Amino acid sequence: MSIWYDLLSNLPFPWLQFTFMKNALLAVLLITPLFGLLGTMVVNNKLAFFSDTIGHAALTGIAIGVLLGFQNPLLAMLFFAAGIAVAVTAVKNITRFSPDTVIGVFSATAVALGIVILSRNGGFNRYTGFLIGDILSISPWEIAAVGGVLLAVILLWVLMFNKLLLASLNPALARSRGIPVLAIEMIFTVLIAIVVTVAIRWVGILVINSLLILPAAASRNMALNMKGYHRCALGISIFAGISGLILSYYWGTATGATIVLCTAVIFIFSLLAKIKSA
Repeated sequence: MSIWYDLLSNLPFPWLQFTFMKNALLAVLLITPLFGLLGTMVVNNKLAFFSDTIGHAALTGIAIGVLLGFQNPLLAMLFFAAGIAVAVTAVKNITRFSPDTVIGVFSATAVALGIVILSRNGGFNRYTGFLIGDILSISPWEIAAVGGVLLAVILLWVLMFNKLLLASLNPALARSRGIPVLAIEMIFTVLIAIVVTVAIRWVGILVINSLLILPAAASRNMALNMKGYHRCALGISIFAGISGLILSYYWGTATGATIVLCTAVIFIFSLLAKIKSA
């Protein structure tokens, strides 16, 4: 971290004089590419509400962690979110229900169960910080954890991108070529669950789904091909992340929500440009 601090100390920006802002900037540079990459496939696979379900499941994960006496509920959150991801994928493939119906059922159940457990004896107030998030409180070891997740996602992306793309566009063709579609879908949904759960403490349950969807949606309005689609989503996510961080510093607002507002503005302009060119 000392190298990062020394590098930023040479920049003439007053908001970088604080260590917590330097940590937050590095965290933004690590978290936003995760959402930019995964969001493209989430939009392609029509799983826009899935990350919202994982966010709701985080409440129940926290509750389970509290019941088990964990000081840090992250491990319980990860296991529960991964379990929800596998269950949603399995039920979606086994039954004839539409994906949004299956996701809605699990989302409602997870959030209700989490609130019931956490609200016992007024205990819910201690965990309201997860609803808004606070990336300014991120520590160096937590930044290192996010960096590890980013490297793992990039590795999996390189190994399974073509299979995932074919499975999302034409499952029947993917099966005919020997691609285990269900297994690929489960790996992808568990990956989303891990990323959302790891980032939720700093982004917030209320806005994390928007951070995953909006960059990809804006990119879809502007990109001409699949490669451009992914590059544009990455660029939008990173740009909005940095812009939102800086604006939240000067406005005194929640960083996660401010970043989402920046992506929303970009989406609106991309949509207007698409309508004008049509």
